[in-house]
Amino acid sequence: MSRAFVFPGQGAQTVGMGKALAEAYPAARAVFDEVDEALGEKLSALIWDGPIEELTLTANAQPALMATSIAALRALEAEGVGIESAAFVAGHSLGEYSALCAAGALSLADTARLLRTRGRAMQEAVPVGVGAMAALLGLDFEAASEVAAEAAQGEVCQAANDNDPAQVVISGHKGAVERAVEIAKARGAKRAVLLPVSAPFHCALMQPAAAVMSEALAGVVIEAPKVPLVANVRAEAVSNPALIRDLLVAQVTGSVRWRESVAWMAGAGVTEIWEIGAGKALSGMIRRIAREIATRPVSTPEDVAAAVAG
Repeated sequence: MSRAFVFPGQGAQTVGMGKALAEAYPAARAVFDEVDEALGEKLSALIWDGPIEELTLTANAQPALMATSIAALRALEAEGVGIESAAFVAGHSLGEYSALCAAGALSLADTARLLRTRGRAMQEAVPVGVGAMAALLGLDFEAASEVAAEAAQGEVCQAANDNDPAQVVISGHKGAVERAVEIAKARGAKRAVLLPVSAPFHCALMQPAAAVMSEALAGVVIEAPKVPLVANVRAEAVSNPALIRDLLVAQVTGSVRWRESVAWMAGAGVTEIWEIGAGKALSGMIRRIAREIATRPVSTPEDVAAAVAG
């Protein structure tokens, strides 16, 4: 049996996430303490007590979700299941940083600070109201890309997240994305809805954020991961630190090729995938991409116990 660990992205955040893990496992508690120290603030209090509106702000949600994922991993390690039990790691957007931290490529403190920087840079790259994102359900990546291209009309509109065979998220200028929603409906999309996000992630409008991340990543040490990373923008395994640094910069404006990443892992012999951290969104996508892969969420002490018991 070949296993992969995957790490969730923005949207999975909930008030109280990781609290039970921190109460049950000193090693999980230590993760939140170290992230608080790295950021110079009590992010853990916001994670556990809210309010959700503040937690959902991109600059808070990104390090918060990472901390919760690494806390869940530390709980697994405390029960004898470490990162070396996985053949690959992968993460959805910000989850790629969680995956790299889990695999020992980035230190926890550096990861927290990078994600705080990334969240702020992505938020500030485009003035509020200028950009938008929309989910197109019932269209595949090729069809969604055609819709985006037709809707662009000189503005930015591109496929941002290829999540699963029937869910693609597009991103770009607000007017172009709104046009794309109407075109998608006319082309037979089951649903086409604007998303409640604060910025148009993973498109060319994020170039200012990519520049910020290029500088930030130049200032941190990236080690070779203990487990290969299936990278968002390549949808294949990578281990070279210099390449990983480049791909993390490219990821800011590039598409998250999640469907292809999961298919690649299936082709590489992965038979089960554990979703480490908040929520179960990735598990649902994985089942729609590769039904033969068993999924297991690991976000609570009960999940940890069940995972360890097999």
